[in-house]
Amino acid sequence: MSQGRSREAGDGRHGDAIDTILDQWRHERPDLDLSAMGIFGRLTRLSHIIGPAVEEASARHGMRRGEFDVLASLRRSGPPYTLTPSELSAALMMSRAGMTNRLDRLEKAGLVERNPAPDDRRSFQVTLTPKGREAADAALTEHAASLGRLLSGLTGEERRILDRTMRVLLRTVDRSAARGQTAGNNGQAGPRPRPRG
Repeated sequence: MSQGRSREAGDGRHGDAIDTILDQWRHERPDLDLSAMGIFGRLTRLSHIIGPAVEEASARHGMRRGEFDVLASLRRSGPPYTLTPSELSAALMMSRAGMTNRLDRLEKAGLVERNPAPDDRRSFQVTLTPKGREAADAALTEHAASLGRLLSGLTGEERRILDRTMRVLLRTVDRSAARGQTAGNNGQAGPRPRPRG
């Protein structure tokens, strides 16, 4: 592929930094198909942009990104906005020890409360407080608006196509990762990326 043609790939009209990298590699290694490198390079760049945006939105509401993840999990669970630590750990794909640290900070801030489980006094439940619900809603509103602005350059149809394509890609990569984990860990699943929000 010529440099002129590849530089039109960025948004359909203009090239980007990833095109420059690909052009250099095509010159050095014309024997390779680098189309996948371009796609994943742009995904990586997007994650570097989106991550700080989420962090900033959470910080403006007095919490860290990981703490927002906990509040969001409780908020979207619906009334009474209560989950066990095990359910929260599973939802966020993280260890119980890490979850305990987050819950300690959130409880100290008055955003959640921990109470003994009614059917098992050795366990407890985590409930979103009214203050925590207000904080979760405010941060989520800002988070959704921020992500919407990042997609403002796409038409509605482009968004739908991107959503469908990303859904298929994620399903394919998930299956590939699961096969790798099964082969490499004798069927024991390893850590997976944590969902956000």
